[in-house]
Amino acid sequence: MNSAAGPKPRVLFACTYNAVRSPMAAALLVHYAGARLSVTSAGVIRGLNDPFAMAVMDEIGIDLTSHEPREFRDLGRHTFDTIITLSPEAHHHALEFTRIMLVDVEYWPTFDPSLLSGDVPRARKATAYRALRDQLDGRIRNRFKIDGGPTV
Repeated sequence: MNSAAGPKPRVLFACTYNAVRSPMAAALLVHYAGARLSVTSAGVIRGLNDPFAMAVMDEIGIDLTSHEPREFRDLGRHTFDTIITLSPEAHHHALEFTRIMLVDVEYWPTFDPSLLSGDVPRARKATAYRALRDQLDGRIRNRFKIDGGPTV
């Protein structure tokens, strides 16, 4: 990560609806990196806040209740150093950014637990959301070289 003297690296996490995967990833990175990075999230389509995502993040002390889903087009003229995409649709949109800005795009394929059908028991859904949270946590810690707990 860049030193405090230079501009903060700007990271965008993107998924399909900006309701589960990308807000969870962004919140985890903010939790660990604090003010050392500028982190945001967006989706191809604006979804609705997901109560399971909020609940499993709350379990580890991260509050997602103030998250407002947004689309790529809501980002305006924001620029990013890195875009991490979590769905094929988001990856396609992120690659369009490479036409107008120099940006590294990484694809981390992740399962969207919100796709589990309505007849799946709540406990099984919660387990799927926790698995996603933990997968993202591991990828973020590895990618951004984070050891230990959050930086405030």
